[in-house]
Amino acid sequence: QVQVVQSGGGLVHPGGSLRLSCTASPPVSDYIMGWYRRPPGKEREMVAQYASHGRTNYGKRVKNRFTISADSAENTVTAFLQMNNLKPEDTAVYDCYISIGGIGHWGQGTQVTVSS
Repeated sequence: QVQVVQSGGGLVHPGGSLRLSCTASPPVSDYIMGWYRRPPGKEREMVAQYASHGRTNYGKRVKNRFTISADSAENTVTAFLQMNNLKPEDTAVYDCYISIGGIGHWGQGTQVTVSS
């Protein structure tokens, strides 16, 4: 089991920004990290992914507003999700994960609320 620890989130006004962080210690160098989100009353959707070789992928609702990046140090990798121009429809629980060999390991989730 790989522990995944999330931080960030909170309440922000529409048009504002937030940054989420997610830290894990993968035992291998090949992995994918990213976030899904669970809007209230809606299905879970992919937000952003970062592959260890540097490729990124975004959900259509956040493309051009959100940016995922990652920093590695020793055996630890921290992924960041910079969220700009936030909209009320971005309100959701954001779940970070790391996928290793097709097996996902999840963080505890963090609430993001966009409201005036």
